[in-house]
Amino acid sequence: MAKYKINFDRTKCIGCGACVAACPSNWEMRDDGKTKNKKEIISDSEYSGNKEAEEACPVNAINIIKTKD
Repeated sequence: MAKYKINFDRTKCIGCGACVAACPSNWEMRDDGKTKNKKEIISDSEYSGNKEAEEACPVNAINIIKTKD
């Protein structure tokens, strides 16, 4: 089973919420108006939604890297 690591650069986040809309199971809005991922390491079953969040981010603050097969 593959494992993936989410690299999230919160300093780039503009708080648009696109990642939350794409994958609410792992992304949430915080009180400061920016988003935050709930999990940094995800499995195959969580990849698809988080990949959608990565692709939806207009400032490329999210980068998912495969860490293990």
